[in-house]
Amino acid sequence: MLTTAQIDAVVAAALLEDAPWGDLTGEVFLPADAIAAAQLTAREDGVLAGIDVVAAAFRLADPATTLTPCAADGDRFAAGDVLAEVTGPARAVLRAERIALNLVQRMSGIATATRRMVDAVDGTGARITDTRKTTPGLRALERHAVRCGGGVNHRFSLSDAVMAKDNHLAVLQQQGLDLTEAILRARDRLGHTTVLEVEVDRPDQIEPVLAGGVDVIMLDNFSLADLVEGVRRVGGRAVVEASGTVTLETVRDIALTGVDVISSGALTHSARHLDLGLDMTVSAGR
Repeated sequence: MLTTAQIDAVVAAALLEDAPWGDLTGEVFLPADAIAAAQLTAREDGVLAGIDVVAAAFRLADPATTLTPCAADGDRFAAGDVLAEVTGPARAVLRAERIALNLVQRMSGIATATRRMVDAVDGTGARITDTRKTTPGLRALERHAVRCGGGVNHRFSLSDAVMAKDNHLAVLQQQGLDLTEAILRARDRLGHTTVLEVEVDRPDQIEPVLAGGVDVIMLDNFSLADLVEGVRRVGGRAVVEASGTVTLETVRDIALTGVDVISSGALTHSARHLDLGLDMTVSAGR
């Protein structure tokens, strides 16, 4: 769940980066008492994510600004729709404008890309999830955007769950350690609420991993035929996750193999910023 503290930390850092000693242009060009009114307007169709982030940008620039949402996170919108209205001191509105747009355009782009994948697998029973391939410092916002698009989140950080990937398994192999035994030892060290997931990239690794008692098995870069065979071999003994070069064009075929979860780094690392604009009018102060 995206909290006010998470939002404010990101937005405050962005505002400081963009105007470390104030907005010089606004201060020399705009009267101190000028009032601005602006509309956040969609210039293309999409799914909204980040309306509270937009509000925070204007609030932290100046508490005298007010934002009235016209849509909520997760809502679909069309080009031309007004998503929010903001009023306040013109200097503050213009200072916050680029930060608000940068973040809401990125978040809405992620939400829109996620919604397209979620729609593509509709009716298959598979869920779409993100990965840790997020922008440093923006993970909480980008993960929230995935949820706005109808997806679910993978582990938030390295501290949240055990996930042994190919490089972990390579170290075990180099050390001459048995895979099943290593998983069993790891399980003994974990609390009962901690999820244990292991990634495999070959069908022959499935049985040794399942013998260790994993909760989730990731089939990485498997062909469609191997995914079908992998799901059969697992036989409900663990949640099956498919990963590796998932695209909008391939995701439904992957879902139809019977996997439970499909993870895609592209949701966050390759999503295109959505085209949103802030249309503004400025009037003299009282």
